[in-house]
Amino acid sequence: QVQLVESGGGSVQAGGSLRLSCAASGRTFSFYEMGWYRQAPGKERELVARFNWGAGIKAYTDSVKGRFTISKDSAKNTVYLQMNSLKAEDTAIYYCNARANYGSDYWGQGTQVTVSS
Repeated sequence: QVQLVESGGGSVQAGGSLRLSCAASGRTFSFYEMGWYRQAPGKERELVARFNWGAGIKAYTDSVKGRFTISKDSAKNTVYLQMNSLKAEDTAIYYCNARANYGSDYWGQGTQVTVSS
């Protein structure tokens, strides 16, 4: 049973910072990539950042490049998203995602990030 639990969301003023955490449990040995997605009201879910450690690739959507950083603590089976210089348009529910080498995708329950201008 795979479980992804996000934490770290909250409310912050524009220009502030938050760090999201995603703690994974279960068949984490089968993961090869984890990432963060977000969904704002009335919009589709979009990829924010992903980390494929097998290929050594980190990728970010253009709107967060230079402001957000994805990282992983393998000992804790946890992926982080450090978000700096937050903007009102970053307001959304942020979801953690993990991809397993047997073809399954897993999702966390989401954590709300609200940025006030």
